This record gives sequence, structure tokens and C-alpha cells, in this order.
Amino acid sequence: MPEASTQHSPTGYTERLWVPVGWWVLTVLFALSLLIAVLFYLGPVWGVGSGLLVMVVMGLLFYRYGREQIRVEVDRLRVGAANIEWVYVPGARALDEASTRRRRGPESDARAYLVLRPYLNRAVEVSIADEADPTPYWLISSRAPERLAAAITARCSTSSTPPSIDPDQSGGAVPDTAPKDGTEPRVRPEVSPSGDTLDS
Repeated sequence: MPEASTQHSPTGYTERLWVPVGWWVLTVLFALSLLIAVLFYLGPVWGVGSGLLVMVVMGLLFYRYGREQIRVEVDRLRVGAANIEWVYVPGARALDEASTRRRRGPESDARAYLVLRPYLNRAVEVSIADEADPTPYWLISSRAPERLAAAITARCSTSSTPPSIDPDQSGGAVPDTAPKDGTEPRVRPEVSPSGDTLDS
């Protein structure tokens, strides 16, 4: 399993919090020691079976624990099953190891949304400004906190730009095309789907 899994996606930034290689090595060593112990007392079938069982169970647990994904998308931030639109995210900052320990310990807020992993020593704090949501911030573990914070900040700075109005999506509103000189507007004949002109 790779030690790090971060990349820049077409939508911004993507990262998975995979379990580090060291955890897999320890699991393999534990499975081998169990295999040898059981093999000595109960025979090869039980020994191999117990070793394989430990590997399968731990492999599934590590996969589920490390598959959490962080995505900086065009319209929102996604962390695992949670997501929030950029209009509610005023900013983010990368924390060093000492600040991460404080924010996950004595300076933590019980209302915060936490996505932390014990094998990652640094995190990103994402501020939340939503009157309908009591969550003050998200604290997210990351292998590249500076890049993640920069991607979030870039999206926050562009989210305040008002979107352009598409005439095709204006709810059917028709612009006022009446002449400004007070004369009657010129009415164009409607055309049927078959191409025939309909008298107005």
C-alpha cells in the first residue's frame, strides 16, 4: 500500500488517507508469528489458516480505515461522506505538528468535525461559517497540509464571484425589446415546426 496518495485532479485536489506501509509490515510479521505458533501446536492446516485469516481481516480493516478521501471540487469540499459548499467556508490553514496536537487535544472543540489519523502528525483546519450549522471548523489530517490548505483557500477566494446569468436558465424571462421612441413594437410571424408561417 503506498505511503502517500495525493494528487491534483481536474477539479482541484484529491487525497486518500491510506494506512502507511509500516502498519502492513507489522501485520505481516504478526501473521507469520501466529502461523508459526499455531503450526507448532495444531499442525500446518490450522497454522496457515490462522495466518491467512489475520491477513484478510487486518487487510479489510486497513482498507476501510485508509480509504477516506479528501476532494477539493469546483463547488464544494468533500471529506469522506461529509461535504460543504464554498460559500460557507471562509478559509483554511495548515497546522504544524504542535498546533495539530493542541487542536486535537486541549484546544479542541467538541462540536468540530474531525477526520484524523494517528499515523499523520499534521492537519488542516477549515473554518465553517454557516448559521444553520453549529460546527465551528473541520480538522482534517493530511500528508500535504500546505497544498490542501492552498487549494481550499483558492476555491474560497473565487467562490465570492457572482455567477453570470444564462438567458437560457433565467426562468423563461423575456427581455424588454420595446422600441424607445414610443412606436408599436414590430411583431415577427411565428413559425410552426413544419416550417409554415402562422398569421399573427
